[in-house]
Amino acid sequence: MKLEKILSNLNSFEKNSFLKIIDGIIADKPRNIKDIDKILTDNSRDLKNVDNINIVKVFNLITDEFLEFLKEEFVKSTSQLDILTDIVTRDGNSIMRQEWFSRLYDKELLELTKKIKSFSETLANEKSNIDESRKRDYNIYKACLQTAYENDLLNNQEKKITSDEQSILLTLSKQLGLSQEEVKLINYIIIPIKKYDIDTVINDLKSIGVIFYSKKNNMIYIPDEVEMILRKLRGKEISDKHFRRVLRQLKDSQLNYICRKHGIDWKQPNDIRIKQIINIGVSFTKMLSEDIHKEGTKITEKKKFLVDLCENNLKIATPIKGNLLEEKIENLIKYFEDIEKDDKVGISIDGYEKLLTELGESIPEINETIRIEFELQEESVLKSSFLMDFNIKPRDVLELLTNIKLEEFCKTRSIKTRGDLIQNILENYKDAQNLFLENYENIAYRNLAGLKENGITIKEAELGIRFEDLTKTILTKLGFNVDEKLRKSLNTAKDKIDIVINLENSDLILVECKTLKESGYNKFSQVSRQLKAYSNLASGKGFKVIKSLLIAPDFSDDFVKECGLEYELNLSLITAASLLKILNGFKESKLKVFPYNLLMRDVQIQEDRVLKAICK
Repeated sequence: MKLEKILSNLNSFEKNSFLKIIDGIIADKPRNIKDIDKILTDNSRDLKNVDNINIVKVFNLITDEFLEFLKEEFVKSTSQLDILTDIVTRDGNSIMRQEWFSRLYDKELLELTKKIKSFSETLANEKSNIDESRKRDYNIYKACLQTAYENDLLNNQEKKITSDEQSILLTLSKQLGLSQEEVKLINYIIIPIKKYDIDTVINDLKSIGVIFYSKKNNMIYIPDEVEMILRKLRGKEISDKHFRRVLRQLKDSQLNYICRKHGIDWKQPNDIRIKQIINIGVSFTKMLSEDIHKEGTKITEKKKFLVDLCENNLKIATPIKGNLLEEKIENLIKYFEDIEKDDKVGISIDGYEKLLTELGESIPEINETIRIEFELQEESVLKSSFLMDFNIKPRDVLELLTNIKLEEFCKTRSIKTRGDLIQNILENYKDAQNLFLENYENIAYRNLAGLKENGITIKEAELGIRFEDLTKTILTKLGFNVDEKLRKSLNTAKDKIDIVINLENSDLILVECKTLKESGYNKFSQVSRQLKAYSNLASGKGFKVIKSLLIAPDFSDDFVKECGLEYELNLSLITAASLLKILNGFKESKLKVFPYNLLMRDVQIQEDRVLKAICK
């Protein structure tokens, strides 16, 4: 669930710990302090009085500093932040009840204790199956860790690992190619595990801004934005579901290489091997650059394989850039990060709902499969709105099924079985109109690559008209009378109004739509001339223009200032993203027609104010 949505579900007391941390970071003058000051000056210096949208904007500007803050917490040897982070960063654990979290915590400690005992015995056993060179790596790291943890005793001080020591150990673990799980097992051989009371655990996590906790309904929330930072903290470069997506495309021999490297039984079925590779925290970068390749494989061959993997197996529309292998892998990680930040699901919400319904009918066990894989506590999970709160998208669900199950489903629903089965299924559940609406902002920005990634193929020359048509659809859904007949009667060969809203009694709202590739629309003189001409057209035929609206993807600061000084047009600005959020909020309200006077107040319309008004 996104941070903004979580904040809107909480009271001021439940946000306090998080806001205090942000205040502390701001007080230390972070890198983006000028941008932060601008947001706070325009609203309020006190974060408690700042709306949720702007709190999120501020947080997005201090993510690097927030990561550094968490790193300092991580080095506290008794914090168990590694164990707890591994729980909350698993797909499906971002929203959970207190008792479920308690159960997961107990289960994690129990399994970890068993693993530590087994690992310690294997390490001490001279006849174990662990390769001697690998055993040497483990013992090197263990010896260094023990020295770092216990050297304080020489100075009669409490045993601990300092920030500098932790940094050295992290570098050492990377150079030795140790997975997260291998590091964790060795750590807890040296540092004894202690079980804490669940209330203490929750309070500790809340106090460092990692979780939000609502006492009213006993719910724990981890925002998507925080989860991504926690993964970086653990060296977990991409989410489990995306790691699974990549592993599914590898050959058996490549999976075998990974398993042998990290002590996994390579004779197990593919789905078991993939699960274990993910669970032990194998480095995604190390896996693609080293683990899957034979010793002596040339860099050019590795790069060629990665390009083929991205283009032909993962079907990534935009080429993954980078001259070096490391750069290509970094950009692939960024590609998955961008997918995760994107709210769009690739088909449409309605199409997703239909897909889940029909999957449940054809493959009844899919409900339990999703529950187990994502550790969801609810009994019935086949609901698009529910899964989207956990950032679980259609492809993520389909990738849990074997090819045999996918083929059976395709045959049952008369979907073609040649080629990529998952892609065929997604194509079948596309809802063109809703899909275009969900990509309204991409169309406004003329973002062809983003549209293609979301399953929309359109010519650049058609984007302007499509943006106008979608804007008409949104305004109609808001209950406005978009009068096409009147618009055509007003237009001339020279002056063509994009949209006319007829409010009756000869009152009109004129709407102008602008698309652009760059951020910050800044052609005020041009648009003001256009709108004045349109207003004159309407006035000449006995109509009164009570409002002009300009809809674009973004506006420059100078444009907003000039608009504020213009008194003749009564012009207000709306970004495409704001208009879409207003539509979604309107759908959840009890109103049948959107009150147009809410569009009369601001120079640039703030969707948070509008949403508060319509959701009362």
